[in-house]
Amino acid sequence: MAKKLLAGILVIIMVAALAVTASAEAVNYSQNWNNGKGTSSITHGSAAGNFSASWSRSSDGFNCVIGRGWNPGKTNRAVGYNVGSYSLNPSGTGCSYISLYGWTLNSLVEYYVVEMWINYRPVEGSRIGTCSSDGGSYDIYKHQQVNQPSISGTQTFWQIFSVRTSQASKNSNNKITFSNHVNAWRNAGFNLGSTHNYQMMAVEGYNSSGSANLTVWDA
Repeated sequence: MAKKLLAGILVIIMVAALAVTASAEAVNYSQNWNNGKGTSSITHGSAAGNFSASWSRSSDGFNCVIGRGWNPGKTNRAVGYNVGSYSLNPSGTGCSYISLYGWTLNSLVEYYVVEMWINYRPVEGSRIGTCSSDGGSYDIYKHQQVNQPSISGTQTFWQIFSVRTSQASKNSNNKITFSNHVNAWRNAGFNLGSTHNYQMMAVEGYNSSGSANLTVWDA
């Protein structure tokens, strides 16, 4: 009886492992964007989902977004990530943050789940609520962009932010259950659009020069 029971348990474990493997979605999207007032680059590492980002400011108003993730995104994705290194050089110039970042259409929304930052904790617009998820506490802000660049050209659109009250840790495996944030935004009176565009762990630089190394996966 013991041998039969053990064999049955092993089969269940193997089936469960196969189910997890089948449900995971490979990181299939990467981005290296800047507004032309500096330079930026992305290098894919040998490990799945790993990338190095670097950026350098050449004039005031420099902005860059560098990341890896999925296209399209989805509401019920759980994102795993590990930040191996993250710094600005020189440390006191400009700012940067790392977030789960993406867009929806119908309606056009730019969203952020901010996990880490340097020199500035991103607080944009009006605070409309809070969210608790994956061991972290977040403040929720919404902000309207008027006639600004977007994935649909120059538009007026809303941004929604979940911003950690204390930063996530470097060199540790962290998790973002995105649906928790979507539900908290909805409870605060804010809805994403009905169609997802890309979704990624992104490093953003503002009037700064720096570098980061991240690994991202479908958790």
